[in-house]
Amino acid sequence: MKKSLFSLAALLLAGFTATAQEVNYEEFDLDNGLHVILHQDNSAPVVTVGVMYDVGGKDLGGAPETGLRTGFAHFFEHLLFEGTQNIDRGEWFKIVSSNGGSNNANTSLDRTYYYEVFPSNNLELGLWMESERMLHPVIDQVGVDTQNEVVKEEKRLRYDNSPYGQFLFAVSDNLFSKHPYKNKNIGEMSDLDDSTLEEFQAYFKKWYTPNNAALVIAGDINVTEAKRLAKLYFEDIPSGDVPVRNFQKEDPITEALEAKFYDPNIQIPAIITGYRTPGFAERDSYILNMISTYLSDGKTSKLYKKLVDDQKMALQAGAINIPQKDYSIYAIYGLPLGETSLETLLSEMDEEVVKLQTELISEKDFQKLQNKFENQFVNSNSSVQGIAASLATNYMLYGNTDLINSEIDIYRTATREDIQAVAKKYLNPNQRVVLEYLPKKDDK
Repeated sequence: MKKSLFSLAALLLAGFTATAQEVNYEEFDLDNGLHVILHQDNSAPVVTVGVMYDVGGKDLGGAPETGLRTGFAHFFEHLLFEGTQNIDRGEWFKIVSSNGGSNNANTSLDRTYYYEVFPSNNLELGLWMESERMLHPVIDQVGVDTQNEVVKEEKRLRYDNSPYGQFLFAVSDNLFSKHPYKNKNIGEMSDLDDSTLEEFQAYFKKWYTPNNAALVIAGDINVTEAKRLAKLYFEDIPSGDVPVRNFQKEDPITEALEAKFYDPNIQIPAIITGYRTPGFAERDSYILNMISTYLSDGKTSKLYKKLVDDQKMALQAGAINIPQKDYSIYAIYGLPLGETSLETLLSEMDEEVVKLQTELISEKDFQKLQNKFENQFVNSNSSVQGIAASLATNYMLYGNTDLINSEIDIYRTATREDIQAVAKKYLNPNQRVVLEYLPKKDDK
């Protein structure tokens, strides 16, 4: 999760209402288990090639005899750009840029996604490069040492030295005691320092196999030719054993937990309430998205208007639904203004949640919510790159590729009563962590 307290809240921003066009696609499996998804859009001479692996920060590395290690999936997000048997170290980005392309990768606690965007006449190049990443990566000590320093610098920049950069880590650490969601996606640097080359090589062999991945090809393609090329470059890659996860279930939170976290990069404290909520495939998780938008999307939202504009009790206030596969996180936060205490701010935040639980939101506010999610849905499918990522995500994490067309129906069929019921079910004082996020003093 590479976003600050403030930018996390911006994830749900939306604008006008539009009409979504159906996304057509084909999907099939190669003999080695690789799932292939094709989407043809010849409106622009651009193609996206992406590979999503069913591995994320929750999947620890290491070994029982040496200890389990955090941060491996994120580390591989970097490491697998080091080079392959046929792509020299440091040449990956040069090849992409010299052929008119761009590329990137990202890792969550649930999955890792690599992609290239090329002029469509370089489709074969993109497929060759991703097949090289899957089949022939060079995982050696030089690459491990190089990327170890890169990850350390990223951690310092984005989290350790960034105001409120530890916000999500602090919430997760207190919401989870058994599930590996309690760990940082970027990992602990001591874990990476202590890991051996053999542990990294074993992690790749376990997780980065064709039968644990989905290949998406989207854009200006000929479907028949794209199928041929996918088979040509990927079908001979050996499959592996499908990893089996056996994570412990978390016990329900039945009594409020209180915690403190000290951040040396801030001067203004924050109060945060965190709730453990259903995985993102559950319908209730979609309703929680609507609740967070209602509470904190824009200056007319309930928390912002009340606490920042009207009462001038807070510099910032918001609510965020952080979607994850096994359990999601719902957080409500506020930064006090002037002499306002954290306790007072918490009480005012809770008052807005109680209103949701005891009153139906207005028809006008509800229509506004539905319009925002309609627009958000359309925007997510407005580019070939966005469509490619949605197709891969829907297949890999939700088990339903066609959500790219049908997900909006969940929001369209939601009701004001659903919002009230979900708020009653999950957002209660005895089901949460209350976290005081405080400036670090010299003696802390």
